Amino acid sequence: MLINRLLQRVMTLFGGFEHPRRVWAWAMYDLANQSFTLIVNTLLFGLFFKAIVVGEHTPPQPGATGRGDFLWSLTVAISLFIVVLIGPIAGAVADFRGTKKRWLMTSGVICASLTCALVFIPASPPGAMSMWVLFAAMAIYIPANVAYNLSENFLASFLPEIATRERMGRASAIGWTMGYVGALSLLILVAIVAKVFALGEPAKFRPFFLIAGIWFLIMLVPTMLYLPESAKRQSIPKGRTAAGIAFERLRTSVCEAAHFRDLAILLSAFLVYGFGVQVIIVFAGVIAKDDFGFSVTQLMIFTLQLTVTAGIAAIATGFVQDRIGHRRTIGISLGVWVITALGLAWISHQRGAAVRTGGTFPAWPIWLIGNGIGFGLGSIGTATRATVGALTPAHRTAEFFSLWGLTYKLAGAVGLLIFGAVRSTLGSTASLITLAVFFVAGGAVLILMDERRGMKTAHEAECDAIH
Repeated sequence: MLINRLLQRVMTLFGGFEHPRRVWAWAMYDLANQSFTLIVNTLLFGLFFKAIVVGEHTPPQPGATGRGDFLWSLTVAISLFIVVLIGPIAGAVADFRGTKKRWLMTSGVICASLTCALVFIPASPPGAMSMWVLFAAMAIYIPANVAYNLSENFLASFLPEIATRERMGRASAIGWTMGYVGALSLLILVAIVAKVFALGEPAKFRPFFLIAGIWFLIMLVPTMLYLPESAKRQSIPKGRTAAGIAFERLRTSVCEAAHFRDLAILLSAFLVYGFGVQVIIVFAGVIAKDDFGFSVTQLMIFTLQLTVTAGIAAIATGFVQDRIGHRRTIGISLGVWVITALGLAWISHQRGAAVRTGGTFPAWPIWLIGNGIGFGLGSIGTATRATVGALTPAHRTAEFFSLWGLTYKLAGAVGLLIFGAVRSTLGSTASLITLAVFFVAGGAVLILMDERRGMKTAHEAECDAIH
């Protein structure tokens, strides 16, 4: 009885939707997968990878970098290139056969299970990398990240099915906000565990990976129970295969990109500014620790601050986006990203110069300017996802959201390789300036998009499909 009342109280937050419980179940997956994107990708595994897998136990001087940065970016890039290759096909198969939920849940369970398996990664000797350890780490992490990113594609493809075009911005913001609720909860849990059991060094991070995997498995249960499968299963014509039909549909969707002109423009812009977003997600912990001298405790507090800012930004974006428009909302977020990236580059340069001359640099600028990271992450994700939904015909959601996922993963793969190469050769300041260039260039492409024209095109395609 108490659980039912609590559930009813939660459902009131989702008023205005035709099926509020479905929106809640959908958003709970965003809460669940935060354990992987936050604990593994953003906060701890990059540090663990550099220190334990590569053997760089001693961090470089401010402004300098070691080979661990490039190897970490290469590992993540390989996983994203795999997603680029198989993601659209998986989406087309799921769309044709009506099995999006099955793909979503399977990829989530695989990711959660492999996250738990990260605890078995051995350590390289200090200052010397073992190739066997590197391959073992890649063999566990790469498929885990592939499964995580595939699940993101399928989760996003449900958006047009749980909300009308007019409420997609709000629904997307709810999902992002639930994600940051999960992030806050995880950060508090991790901070408490780290304090109680003295787990402040990368060599002691393994229990956190187990916590992340178990969290993922438990929190995806509401999605499994209350999010319905999206469509009826279609029979495969005689003499054809699901994979063959999937390739045909993928080829068709790519060829029709010219017809959905504004969606194509959005995805092109997203490809460019996605370079920077993906880099921040993967390198946030490394940058904070190596470039700005954060301890693990400070890193957790800093991430907690950014998570609060991101949650507020996601909520604000949900209310603002449907009022001022999709393109303008994304443009504001990109402006914040540019200012933040340039601010971080300035801090990195000033702190490096101060340390080299035996001086010190105050910590408050990074705590202040760093809030731009939280605002950017909270706003750009929900704004872009909602815009893709607004420009996508309802009957082709999995297929077109797979193209969106392909764009984002390709952005990550290419952006990480560029960032890793610049960071390892020219230093951290130059790499942060590169991030600003990504955001400026993406905004320049976005100017060409006409969202009203794009929404009209999507609506006309839906009407043609009905008739």
